[in-house]
Amino acid sequence: MDPSEQDGNGTTESLPPPPPIPENVTPFMAEPGPALNKVIRHPMARPGRGSRGNKVPILTNHFKVNVKSIDGYFFHYSVALFYEDGRPVDGKGVGRKLLDRVQETYESELAGKVFAYDGEKSLFTVGPLPRNKLEFTVVLDDAASSRNNGNASPGGHESPNESDKKRIRRSYHSKTFKVEISFAAKIPMQAIGNALRGQESENSQEALRVLDIVLRQHAARQGCLLVRQSFFHNDPKNFAPVGGGVLGCRGFHSSFRATQSGLSLNIDVSTTMIIQPGPLVDFLIENQNVKDPFSLDWAKAKRTLKNLRVKTVPTNQEYKITGLSEKPCREQTFTLKLKARDKDGEPQTTDVTVYDYFVNHRNIDLRYSADLPCINVGKPKRPTYIPVELCSLVSLQRYTKALTSFQRASLVEKSRQKPQERMSVLSNALKTNNYDSEPMLRSSGVSISSSFTQVEGRILPPPKLKVGNGEEMFTRNGKWNFNNKKFIDASKIERWAVVNFSARCDVRGLIRDLTRIGEMKGIKVEAPFDVFEENSQFRRAPPLVRVEKMLEEVQSKLPGQPKFLLCLLPERKNCDIYGPWKRKNLSEFGIVTQCLCPMRVNDQYLTNLLLKINAKLGGLNTSLAGEISSSLPVVSKIPTLILGMDVSHGSPGQSDIPSIAAVVSSRQWPSVSRYRACVRTQSRKVEMIDSLFKRVSDTEDEGIIRELLVDYYTSSGKRKPDQIIIFRDGVSESQFNQVLNIELNQIIEACKFLDEKWSPKFVVIVAQKNHHTKFFQPNSPENVPPGTVIDNTICHPKNYDFYLCAHAGMIGTSRPTHYHVLLDQVGFSADDLQELVHSLSYVYQRSTTAISVVAPICYAHLAASQLGTWMKFEEISETSSSHNGGSAAPAVPPMPKLQENVRNSMFFV
Repeated sequence: MDPSEQDGNGTTESLPPPPPIPENVTPFMAEPGPALNKVIRHPMARPGRGSRGNKVPILTNHFKVNVKSIDGYFFHYSVALFYEDGRPVDGKGVGRKLLDRVQETYESELAGKVFAYDGEKSLFTVGPLPRNKLEFTVVLDDAASSRNNGNASPGGHESPNESDKKRIRRSYHSKTFKVEISFAAKIPMQAIGNALRGQESENSQEALRVLDIVLRQHAARQGCLLVRQSFFHNDPKNFAPVGGGVLGCRGFHSSFRATQSGLSLNIDVSTTMIIQPGPLVDFLIENQNVKDPFSLDWAKAKRTLKNLRVKTVPTNQEYKITGLSEKPCREQTFTLKLKARDKDGEPQTTDVTVYDYFVNHRNIDLRYSADLPCINVGKPKRPTYIPVELCSLVSLQRYTKALTSFQRASLVEKSRQKPQERMSVLSNALKTNNYDSEPMLRSSGVSISSSFTQVEGRILPPPKLKVGNGEEMFTRNGKWNFNNKKFIDASKIERWAVVNFSARCDVRGLIRDLTRIGEMKGIKVEAPFDVFEENSQFRRAPPLVRVEKMLEEVQSKLPGQPKFLLCLLPERKNCDIYGPWKRKNLSEFGIVTQCLCPMRVNDQYLTNLLLKINAKLGGLNTSLAGEISSSLPVVSKIPTLILGMDVSHGSPGQSDIPSIAAVVSSRQWPSVSRYRACVRTQSRKVEMIDSLFKRVSDTEDEGIIRELLVDYYTSSGKRKPDQIIIFRDGVSESQFNQVLNIELNQIIEACKFLDEKWSPKFVVIVAQKNHHTKFFQPNSPENVPPGTVIDNTICHPKNYDFYLCAHAGMIGTSRPTHYHVLLDQVGFSADDLQELVHSLSYVYQRSTTAISVVAPICYAHLAASQLGTWMKFEEISETSSSHNGGSAAPAVPPMPKLQENVRNSMFFV
C-alpha cells in the first residue's frame, strides 16, 4: 500500500473504484516516465549510538512531561470575530479578551469546558463542545476594547467639558462583538504517543502545538509579551538598558518536544529587545543621544515613533501613534466646538491652538511642549494631537530594528548567565508559572516535572594537532598556544605595503613587532615597500572615495602590484571603509589584505593577526595529526570533499539587501584544514541556495558546485571525490526535506553534468546553534567540558541527531551544537562520525581554541558576512525598502567576482 493512501495515524482509507474503460479503447502498459524515478528523501533513522569517551552524568533543561491517558481527542475549532455591524475584527490583541469573556459569560453553553486559544483563529478543547457551531454576543466594557481608538483629543470638535464626558463615555462605554466558533478538526491524543515512537505526522505536530498554545495562553493571562514560543513578564527587574533607549528584556522560551525518553518541556532563558517605557521625551533623548528635547531631530523621531503605543495624562487612555503635527504645539490649531449655539441651533466653533486648549481649557500645565511638535494619535483625515510631555510609552513594546555593534556588545554582556545562575532562574520560573494549576493541562491529564532531566554524556578525547618542525601541539581544555612553536606551513610576507586610514599608531613600531613575531612563528617578513598615510584632505570624504584615492597612491608609487596590503583602520567595529576596501582589493586587483585597528597591540594580538595572514597567504597554522598520518576515520582513505553551506540574510532593518549564499569546500585532499569559498547573492530571505547548479547551455554550468568540484580536482592530484560530506547551517527542522530534495538534487545534478557516470556517496548533516537545549554539570559551577557529546534521552525518538559541545565555554552558559544527520550513504559508525565532527572543530585557522561548530560552517558564515559588506555600500536607497507592500521585489544584484589569484585563497579568515 502506498503511504500516501494512509492518513496521519497510519489507517488506510479505501480508494474509489477506477472509472470504466470506454468500449473502443484498448488498454496498454504505460512506459515508466522519468518522473516516476524521482526519489523523495526523508531524514534517516538513527543507526546506533556512540560509545567512545568517558561517561559522565549531565543535567539538561528538559523537564519530563507525563500524560495520564492518550485515549481522548483534542478538538480544533475556528474562531471568527466581528463587530456588531458585521465587519470582521482585524486588530490584534482584542481576541484574547473576547474569548476570556466568552468563557466567563457562557460557561453553561460551553458545558463548562476550558479551552486553549492561540490569540488569532484557532481554539482547542479536550473533547467536543456541545455543538459544532456556536455564536456568542460579547460586550467588552473596558478601555482596552478601544485600544486603537484615536478619537480622544483636540480634533474631537466638542467643548472641553463635553469632550471629556464623551471621551470617557466612548472609551469606557461598552462595545458589542460577535464571536463564532466552528468545528474544524479532531486530533487524537494518541498522536502524541505516535510521536514518542518516532512516527511523526501532521496530527502529532498539531497535538504538541495544542500544548504549546496552552502555555502561551497561560503567559498571556499574566500580561506577558509573547514572541513566538517565548514570553516576557512586565517586570523592571528583567529589563537591562543596552543604549539608544532600547532595553534587553529577559523572559523564557518553552516548547514541548518528543524525545527518546518521552515527552519533555524544554524551558530556557530568552531575551528580546523592547522600547524603554515611560515619558516619551526621555526615550527620544536617549534614542538620539542628545541633551534635551529641543535638540531632537523630529523627522527621525517621526520614523522611530510610528505605531508605538502611548498612555496619556491625565486620562490614562492608550493610543497608537500615527505621526506628528506639522507645526509646534503653540501654533498647531484645530476647530473646537463650543457649548453655545448660533441662531440656526448649530454648535458654534472656534480655532484654538493645541497649547491653548490644554493650558487654558483643560488647566494642564505644560512645561516644555510649546515649541515642540505634538504627537498625532488620530486618523489620517481626522488628526488628534497631544503634547509630547503628556505621553508615556507603554511597556513591553518590541524593538525590531537592527542593533548597533555597541548595543549588541552591551546586550551580550548583560544577558549572559553562568550555568548555576541559569539553572536557578529556570527552577524558579517553573515554580512561579505553576503549570499544575493550568485547567487545560489538568483536563488533558498532563503534568510537568520540576527537576532537570539527567542524561549520559561522553567526553571525547581531543584530536592530536601538529605544528612546525614535526612537533605535536598539546591541547588543554580545548585550547593551545604558539609559545615557542612555529606554524606547520609558514608563508612568506613579501611585496607588501602598509596603508593607514588616519589611525593613530606608531606604524614603524608595528612593522618591527610584526616582523619579530613572524620570524618566531616561521614566517619570513620582508621589509614593506612603503607606508601610505591617508591625505588629510580626504579624511571626511565618502568611504569609497577614500579607498579609491588610497589605492591610486599605492599604484602610482609601487614598482608593481603588491601581493599583500596591511590596512590600518580608525574604528574597531563596523568601520565603513572595510566593505569598499575589501571589494576593491579582492574583486578588482586580486590583492590579499588584512585589516586591523591598532588600539591595543601586543605580542598576543600580533600572533592572532599572523594566524589570519598566514592562512590568507596560503599557509597553514596547525593540522590534525590524523591528516598527516592519513588516519582520520573514513575520510583519509577515500577521496572526500567536505562542504560547509550557509545563507546570510542581513539585519532586520536592511530590507533591500539580498541574501548571500556561501559554500566553502575542502581542497588538497587528504587535507581537511584547507578551504576555499564561493559566494553568490540570491533573493531576500530565501533560505534554500538556488545557484548550486546553474545550467546555461548543454556544456556550461555556472553554479557554485561545479566551481568547487573543479578546484578540488585540480588541487587534489586530479582526483574526483568519491565521498561528499555536506554540513548545512541555518535551517530549521521544517526545512530538512528541502535540503535533502532540493539542494542535494542540485549538487547531484552538478556532479552528473561534469561526468554522467560519476556517482559519489553523500553525507548530509545540518548544524543548529539556534535552539534552547543547555547542559549543566550536576556538582560543578563550571560549563560542561569541551568534547561533551550526547546522543540519548533528549534526542529525537527516531531520527539521527546528537549534541556536541566541542568548545570550552568561558563566558555565560555553553550552547552545544545540535547536529542532525539527514543522510549517510557512506555508512559511518556513530563513533566515527562524532569523532570526525569533533575533529573539524579543531581546524579553524583563525584561533587557538576548539570552536563550537565545525570549521567549514564557520568559514561559510565568515565568507557570507564579509562579502555582505560589499553589498552594503552599493547605491541602495533606504527609503526604497518594500514597506509599501505592493511594489515588485527589486532585482538581485550579482556578487562581484573575485580575481583569479585570490579565488582559491582563504581570503575570508
